[in-house]
Amino acid sequence: MSDNPQQPYGTPDGQPAQYGQQQYGQQQYGQQNQYGQQPQGSGQPVPTGPNGEPPLWAPWYGISFPNAIKRFFTKYVRFDGRASRSEFWWWYLASFIVFAVLWTLVGVGFAMSERQTVSTSSSVTSIMTSPSPLYLIAYSIVGLFSLAILLPSLALAWRRLHDGNFAGPFYLLVLIPVVGPIIVLVLFLMPSKPEGQRFDRPERG
Repeated sequence: MSDNPQQPYGTPDGQPAQYGQQQYGQQQYGQQNQYGQQPQGSGQPVPTGPNGEPPLWAPWYGISFPNAIKRFFTKYVRFDGRASRSEFWWWYLASFIVFAVLWTLVGVGFAMSERQTVSTSSSVTSIMTSPSPLYLIAYSIVGLFSLAILLPSLALAWRRLHDGNFAGPFYLLVLIPVVGPIIVLVLFLMPSKPEGQRFDRPERG
């Protein structure tokens, strides 16, 4: 695939975009496609499928909240390709809401559990002797949900870095104490770059 910024996105030798659609960002009669938002300065249209959505291998700029959640699970462990900032941050908002609800239920379940106060020479500690059903269920769901989104969340982070033209392994910078997570957060906030198309794999669909 050529990296020429003047060449239409994802098409060989400047041929019209596939999928039987007009160039990304336009519809028939000159109307603006609601999905046709391009990254600032990219200059490269993205093809759309019959339903107006970009194919899975392409980033989706200006994606809506529900579609971002759907796309997250559809591209479960795909580390190739790119993810727009809206794809990335909509999902993290959704996961934050889910965890906030689950941990609230855990807290309520903990308050409903039977506890015993134990005194030591230096302090008084409250120990849960009989956890409530709500506590057990909510805590189990937290663990299962965390495991279920672990790999796809990593894949999404990988693709978001690709969209800024950074290699996915840059995510491992989070392992550096204190400064690592800050650096990775800055990379997540970086705008899309057309050079990132080198990470796309259109042949995978």
